[in-house]
Amino acid sequence: MLGRMFTSSLDLSITGRPNDQGEYELRDGFSAEVFRAVLSFYTDGCLRCPRGTDVSELRAACDYFMVPFTLGTPCGSLLHEFSNDGARAQFEHFLEEVILPQLVTCAQRGERECQIVILADEDVVDWDEDHPPAMPDTEVLPLIVNSSSMCRFFKYVENRDVAKQVLKERRMKKIRIGIEGYPTHKEKVKRRAGGRSDVIYSYAQRPFLRVSWEKEENRSRHVDFQCVKSKSISDLTSLEAVAVERPVDLPPSLTPPLPDNQAAPQPPGAAEVLEEALERLQADQQQQQQPPAAD
Repeated sequence: MLGRMFTSSLDLSITGRPNDQGEYELRDGFSAEVFRAVLSFYTDGCLRCPRGTDVSELRAACDYFMVPFTLGTPCGSLLHEFSNDGARAQFEHFLEEVILPQLVTCAQRGERECQIVILADEDVVDWDEDHPPAMPDTEVLPLIVNSSSMCRFFKYVENRDVAKQVLKERRMKKIRIGIEGYPTHKEKVKRRAGGRSDVIYSYAQRPFLRVSWEKEENRSRHVDFQCVKSKSISDLTSLEAVAVERPVDLPPSLTPPLPDNQAAPQPPGAAEVLEEALERLQADQQQQQQPPAAD
């Protein structure tokens, strides 16, 4: 490789003199990214094609620097990287042309998240107005997009992973991309006893995309405090009512037995207790005010 690089008879070679930084510069023909990819092959034995680089340019560089680029070379990883780059560019096109307008429509309605179901161009949605299909999530109504190219794109798990990465870079939250059955049209109607009828729908496996642009969950921040009735006594006027509602129960050992023909006396109320205490207090005061008797 070094002989090829420093041979002056070849058109594609390195200049014999270094630049001011002590670096050798390649002549016109190979980009710096391609040359870096060739050098990485001698480091880890893996040839990676830079993003945006034509395969023909990389192969020409491999032929010049004597790097094996034949059918026997393991090229699965290389093709995988090509597919990831192509999937990223394709999804960015779908995002700008198809998905972003749907997200704007949901945001203008005051929604905080959006779910998009991608149907094929030939799919027709025909629901019975009286018997619509049961949807698993009724909080977020899905938007329908007819695009066979997007259906083929999201068929691969690797493309869905690339799409998730792009959406994360766009600051999207709660990203879900998958394939589920979506009801398209009525298949048959079953009549049951009592005049009730069940509609059976035909489901098609189609990709869906669900994202949110809010950081928090879609829940209300308002806290509802329950009004609990206080059991404390605010004033003395309600003492009698409390005493009647909650009478003091004596244990059976302290309760004297009553005759059969005599009913149990009712416990005195709070007013009666206070009145009896006041009478005793007044009697004691009168006895204290009376002069002592003479001998």
